[in-house]
Amino acid sequence: MINREETAAAIAQGRAILGIELGSTRIKAVLIDEENRPVAEGGHGWENRLENGIWTYTMEDIRDGLQDCYRRLKEDVAEKYGVRLTRLAAMGFSAMMHGYLAFDGEGRLLVPFRTWRNTMTEQAAKELSELFQFNIPQRWSSAHLYQAILNEEPHVQDVRFLTTLAGYIHWQMTGRKVVGIGEAAGMFPIDSAVKDYDQGMIDQFDGLIADRGYPWKLREILPQVLVAGEDAGTLTEEGARLLDPEGDLKAGIPLCPPEGDAGTGMAATNSVKVCTGNVSAGTSVFAMAVLEKPLSTYYEEIDMVTTPSGDPVAMVHCNNCTSDLNAWVGLFGEALNAFGVETDPDTLYGNLYRKALEGDADCGGLLAYNYFSGESITGFEEGRPLFVRKPDSRFNLANFMRTHLFTSLGALKDGMDILMKKEKIRLEKMYGHGGLFKTRGVGQRFMAAAIDAPVYVMETAGEGGAWGIALLASYMKNRAADEELAAYLNRAVFHGEDGISEMPDPADVKGFDAFMERYNRGLAIERAAVKQLD
Repeated sequence: MINREETAAAIAQGRAILGIELGSTRIKAVLIDEENRPVAEGGHGWENRLENGIWTYTMEDIRDGLQDCYRRLKEDVAEKYGVRLTRLAAMGFSAMMHGYLAFDGEGRLLVPFRTWRNTMTEQAAKELSELFQFNIPQRWSSAHLYQAILNEEPHVQDVRFLTTLAGYIHWQMTGRKVVGIGEAAGMFPIDSAVKDYDQGMIDQFDGLIADRGYPWKLREILPQVLVAGEDAGTLTEEGARLLDPEGDLKAGIPLCPPEGDAGTGMAATNSVKVCTGNVSAGTSVFAMAVLEKPLSTYYEEIDMVTTPSGDPVAMVHCNNCTSDLNAWVGLFGEALNAFGVETDPDTLYGNLYRKALEGDADCGGLLAYNYFSGESITGFEEGRPLFVRKPDSRFNLANFMRTHLFTSLGALKDGMDILMKKEKIRLEKMYGHGGLFKTRGVGQRFMAAAIDAPVYVMETAGEGGAWGIALLASYMKNRAADEELAAYLNRAVFHGEDGISEMPDPADVKGFDAFMERYNRGLAIERAAVKQLD
């Protein structure tokens, strides 16, 4: 229970902590109190734009969005607590991972910001992956840099600093060219043993481009790597005015290392400990598992990143999750309305999702693909939503809903099977968040079946990455001596609570495996649909 008077005093005295995350469609600010509870927030909606074939945000978009988000936070503080926000105990910035922001020696942007969404680096990603024997996704900063080299783009000669969006914001606020290690892992491979870029691969990259004659070495243009808890600088006068043009915010506030949205998601779901993971399931779906040791080899389906503390993390990212499922639920809602039955979305989704629990373990022979777009895990550049059944399939509502819930996790399961069955990683707990888990006991149960591991859902999981980066700032400011991040989160934030658990049901696990045999055999049907339905 938040006490208004005590919270107002804490804010006025500069004891609150701020986290700001720049997501793909929303910039969000969260202010937390000394108990790490959110007490105020602000937001700003924005969209990337396609300019000259490049998905980008302008520098003006970034500046104006930050300022509007912070202004709305100030207004929320004033309305709720009657005080003006001037001082903070600590703060941190996060943003969508990856992408390409290249600057010259004078700090001038050389080409428009290339976001993670751009799929223009296929050749570079493939060549680097083969060189390093380490999967380099197209969205990584190093892939963008090498593709620019392959394309002989003239700006590469002038690059003196390469960073991500989170790293750029932090640089503007503090003057320091640093990134958190989780964010760094989306730029270039990390050696978790030394908590830094992999020097052997750095040397390989420099050797690869040696004949190009550039006046820089790769390490010279990359930001310095910091781990959670380290000092990442303080807010300068220029940074304070950039964030708060009204002039209320005072300089001198300590900042934690800037992190990407993957790292802040781990913090917000208490999944930074070895053998834990988290899965975010909504329009897209991705799962991350913190590993005890590196994988035995590299897989194109698996991205290797790290926790904010530098522990290796295997990430399975899929483009498609609930879009097709949502479309079918919407169709059922239309049918009800046609018969004069009005229902709210929560009831509609809840009843249909729970109906899936009555279905056959293997979905009764039904099959669906939820591919609104391409899916790299299964090798598709385009997708066509598809539902298929045989004449003797057990076609009923329960099996239909179960099929679409299963297929929303189908590509993810293919990736997770590499980790769980081939690499035999140990996963003690998986924390779920996102729309798929909103109906209690359904998406969570099927996720547990997909990975054959316990899945937990916490009420706080919906707080998001802005809360996650605020927690990382809190850790930097308030941790005990030598206290690890996982221990701090468990002690000071989550208080030992895991949320609601769902253990894998053996019948569900067996049924999901049977469904996946059908799913993988039927990919030829999906390929035919892509080819024939232009």
